[in-house]
Amino acid sequence: MQRRHLGTQGLEVSAIGLGCMGMSHAYGTPDDAESIATIHRALDLGCNFLDTAEVYGPHTNEELVGKAIKGRRHQVVLATKFGINFVNGVQAADGTPANCRRAIEGSLQRLGLDVIDLYYLHRKDPATPIEDTIGAMSDLVREGKVRYLGLSEVNGETLRRASAVHPISALQSEYSLWERGLEASILPACRALGIGLVPFSPLGRGLLTGNMPAVSDLPARDLRRNMPRFTPENLTANQRIAEGVKAVAQRLNAKPAQVALAWVLAQGNDIVPIPGTKRRVYLEENLAAADLVLSPTDLADLNQLATLSTGARYPAAHAKYVES
Repeated sequence: MQRRHLGTQGLEVSAIGLGCMGMSHAYGTPDDAESIATIHRALDLGCNFLDTAEVYGPHTNEELVGKAIKGRRHQVVLATKFGINFVNGVQAADGTPANCRRAIEGSLQRLGLDVIDLYYLHRKDPATPIEDTIGAMSDLVREGKVRYLGLSEVNGETLRRASAVHPISALQSEYSLWERGLEASILPACRALGIGLVPFSPLGRGLLTGNMPAVSDLPARDLRRNMPRFTPENLTANQRIAEGVKAVAQRLNAKPAQVALAWVLAQGNDIVPIPGTKRRVYLEENLAAADLVLSPTDLADLNQLATLSTGARYPAAHAKYVES
């Protein structure tokens, strides 16, 4: 598979990565055997960029990924994240140096690694200056426990402040045909600072695939049940985006997911999406998007869909930790 660079510090990864969260957390029922087989298939196909986090599970996703990559470390660029904790069942951001130190040791142990390739702050802690958090993370680089640093869901000002402390290689944020909010100021800041973009949910949390079941049929703990964009009134409007993607896919004899991913890839060589799946069949479809070429007409038709998106990205309890 083609390779792309994230940042200017030397981090090189496959053009499409694999988001592993849904294998253990947020979407549906876990299937560890199929998830491990999916990770193995990804590596076989040259997809080397795997993404997990301490909070997924919590902890169980890192354990699953660690089990899957055992004996294949040389084929993997592993990204994980810290900075989201749960206090009495309520999500809270913790970017303190002490939490950074605690979290890295746990992640290394669960993943069975000596060094993390890309270590993200999962959410900025409003109570901790970003300079303090990045300072602690940079200590991990100097100690050889981390190779590259990243941030998630922060704005351009935070990126600038963080970069003044230590080079930042990647920003992970939501970006897709139905979520383009970072294009106005955050993506330009990334490019000015030499930071790559790692879009999560590049398939609109499944909506853009054309295969998403009705919200009422989703498992009780599925994250989408509580997301504003999936309420009945918003989902009806947002389905028009999926229909537009499907129309382009039909004329290209491609899958809608492939078109949605090809659009993300076409936005710049500094962008590496990480669609999530726990099924080999969907993994193979997703990775084939790297070879799909969209014409100027295709891109123009897809770009028009952005205005159709409606509804907030997150419930209020989660949105307060997302910078824009």
